[in-house]
Amino acid sequence: MATATIYQLGGIWMELRDRKKLARLMIVQGVSQRELARAAGWKSHSYVARLIKGEAKTLETTPALRIAHFLQVGVEDLFLTKVDNVTAQSDRESVRRGKKAVA
Repeated sequence: MATATIYQLGGIWMELRDRKKLARLMIVQGVSQRELARAAGWKSHSYVARLIKGEAKTLETTPALRIAHFLQVGVEDLFLTKVDNVTAQSDRESVRRGKKAVA
């Protein structure tokens, strides 16, 4: 029996393109790590510090959108969108009948 590959959408997150660009924008606009953290919706500024130091590169989409909006730049100027593709193998009959494939 033939098999078909099914692609399911996995998790979506953002990856910081250039930590130095983020730091420059903050300096030029006079924005502190605490202010940027609050704008992102975080209680602590420690993750902003980790992003700037290069210790962290990824974050959820909502804080990334908030950071870009707060700094008045396009999201794509600061972040790359990353998506996990989950692949599952299923026989064609199951796919035709509308049965879900288990990843």
